[in-house]
Parts: sequence; C-alpha cells; structure tokens
Amino acid sequence: MKPAPFEYVRPGSLEEALDVLRQRGDDAKVLAGGQSLVPMMNFRLARPAVIVDLNGLGDLAYIRPANGALALGAMTRQRTIEKSAVVRERAPLLAEATPLIGHLPIRTRGTIGGSLVHADPAAEYPVVMVALDAEFTLARQGGTRRVAAADFFETYLTTTIGPDEILTEIRLPGLPQKAAVAFLEISRRHGDFAIVAAAAVVDLDARGQIAEARIALGGVGPKPVRARAAERLLAGQRPTAALLAEAARAVMPETDPPADIHASAEYRREMSAVFTRRALTAALGKLGVAL
Repeated sequence: MKPAPFEYVRPGSLEEALDVLRQRGDDAKVLAGGQSLVPMMNFRLARPAVIVDLNGLGDLAYIRPANGALALGAMTRQRTIEKSAVVRERAPLLAEATPLIGHLPIRTRGTIGGSLVHADPAAEYPVVMVALDAEFTLARQGGTRRVAAADFFETYLTTTIGPDEILTEIRLPGLPQKAAVAFLEISRRHGDFAIVAAAAVVDLDARGQIAEARIALGGVGPKPVRARAAERLLAGQRPTAALLAEAARAVMPETDPPADIHASAEYRREMSAVFTRRALTAALGKLGVAL
C-alpha cells in the first residue's frame, strides 16, 4: 500500500506546469484531487516518475456563466459544484449527478477535471458531459485546443489528452428553456461506482411532442455511450409509455457492457434499458407528463 518512489513538483502557474509536462512527457502524471490517482499509485498500478500537483493553481477553480453556457475550471471541487446555485440553475443534470459521486470526503477533494481525465466509464461526470454535448479546453505550451466530450473519451481510462496537455476548462452549452433532465444509477452501495448509469435530457415542443431527447449511459461499455438510435426514435413523437419502452429496448444493441464480479454483461445490458426508461420517465415528469 505504498507507492513507488517519485519526484514531486508543485508548480505555481499553469505555464510552469505545462513546462514540466513538456520536459518529462510520459514520465509525468498530473495530480488534481488525487481520489483516483493516489489509490492506483498505492497499489502500484500507476508508477509515474514525476507528480505534477495542480493544487496551487487556484485560477483553474471557478464556475462562471458564459453567454448562455456554463464554464467550469478543471480544478473546481466536486463539493463546490454540488453546493452551487449557478450549477443547479444552468446545468441541473450536473447538479443531479454530483451527489452520487463517492462520499463527502471524496467530493470535497475530488475535482471535475480529475474525474474526466481519469475517464472511468462507470463514473458520473463522463456520462453527464456526453449527454450535455460539453466541450473541453486542453492547454499545452504554445496554445490550446477544444475537444467535444464525445471525442474526448476513447476507451477505458483513456482519453485524447496528450502527455504534455492539461485540461483547463469544461464548457456546458445552455439547454432549451423548457428542457428537463434526469440522472439515475444503480450501484451495490451508495458511493460505489455505478453498475449502470443513465442520463436523460428531454425537450417538448408547443404541441407536446418530443423536440429533442438525449440519452447517455455509463457502465455499459469502455466509454460513455450516447444512445443515438433511441434518440432518433423519440424525436418528433408524442411521449407515451409504449414509446419509452421501445426507446429503452433500442439502447441495448448500442451497449457493449463488461462482465465483472459485480454484474454480468447480460444484467448490465438489461439494466441499460430499465434505467433509460426510468430516466426518461423522470425527465418527462418534471415537464408535467405523467406516464
């Protein structure tokens, strides 16, 4: 339960941190909240030669409304997000998902950026980002680039971020004014990683038909799954219990769930349909549609 020896660097600026990463490349690992990295190091599943601690970079911790969108600094603590009235107003799906992350001590130290770069497909934040069509800003020496959440996650614990890059900002586009959301998951115990998680965003038009539906799933593949076939099936339709059941069945072929000691692949696939239906029902209920 002790990490392998490593060098520790605590930069005082983003530029200094990026310079260390440029020099040390794959030998370096960024430390944000440490709630995933430190246990992996203690079990020696990760053996970085250099730890670059970002906790001195207070300018990367913020929550800011931005032209109808919401911008969050990557070092923003999960507990800060959980308590934020701005998040509840501008990004209610993020607000619903955050209390499900681990336990209070974990959320107090954990950061949104650290969770996203760790990229556990059963974690809440990657699912939320894919559902909300979030955009990430990645900084490196000499400039920045922006990456859509759908393109950021590649496979299990793997993203498109380069060894010399740091995630600095997450931008969530605004939702339609009358859209409703829901985030539900099943886990063995409260605070455990989800066996299956489902995020739903539903917008109704003036006729009561579904103008747009978004469905994202976690725990059912090597990265978050956006259930595009089910979304297309719902678009333009009047919501009924039968329609939601059909959409729920449509997500199953889009999943590629793992089997482990917690659940079989078949169980996860079945639960992806169950929790899709429940999440859609919950979102529509907030719009006054009882099914």
